[in-house]
Order: sequence, then structure tokens, then C-alpha cells
Amino acid sequence: MFPVYKEQITIGGLQLNFLVDGQDTEGSLVMFEMFVPPNAKVPAPHFHVEVDETLYVLEGKLTMLYNTETRQLNPGDTLFIKRGLIHGFTNEHTQTARVLCALSPASIGPAYFRELAVVINAGGPPDRHQILSIMKQYGLEPIQAN
Repeated sequence: MFPVYKEQITIGGLQLNFLVDGQDTEGSLVMFEMFVPPNAKVPAPHFHVEVDETLYVLEGKLTMLYNTETRQLNPGDTLFIKRGLIHGFTNEHTQTARVLCALSPASIGPAYFRELAVVINAGGPPDRHQILSIMKQYGLEPIQAN
């Protein structure tokens, strides 16, 4: 049996398939399947002001920045990311990673990813200021490289 997606959003090379959104959970939870191709452009390291995130790797591998550590996540691995904790990910491997993501509460949901997709998928280099503005609007704080 294949899952029924509420919505599919493509952002650059990433594909997000939403299973549950805030409307389904009275604002408690968003859950989506994310496909991360090898060497895909991914979000800059960031933290969430008011949202906890849980990742479960279904296929492939992700290299995670988790606070100050780098962790390798393999199929079957779970990682809980408490709000306020710096994180980011890359796929430095040859297989597309497939990850189940849950965000709670549901304030970072499909609307956030739709807005990002418009900017990133517009063609040419994305407008960094627009991306930062969208991130901040939804409670994501990017970490600036020193």
C-alpha cells in the first residue's frame, strides 16, 4: 500500500511529500517524507525558535550537523532535535536519502515550504534576503558562517 500525500512540494532538488499537516492535528504536528538526492542544495544550518523536529531515516544516509557534532544517520536511525538546537544536513553519498520528518507544533508546515519553493525555484541564484525573511517569519534562525 502506498501512502496518500496531502501535498507534494519540490524545492530545488528536495522533494517533500506531506502526510499530515496542522489542519489534521489542531496545530500540533506536521509530518512529511523528504527525498534528498546526493549533493542536493540543502537549507543552511539553523535552529527553530518554537518547534521540535524528529527525523527517521527510511533509506540512504544523511550527514547531520547536530549542535557542534557531525553525525551519520543511516536507515533506521532516529534523531530528535529540540527547539533552539543548531542543525543542518547534507547527503554526501551516492543514494538518495528518504527521511520521515515530524515538526511539533505545526507552525513550520506546507505554507513555509511553498513560500521557499517560489523563491528557490524561480531560476537563477535565489534571493538570499527573501529566503532569510521567510525563514524568520516562520521561526527559523539561520546560523551565519564566521
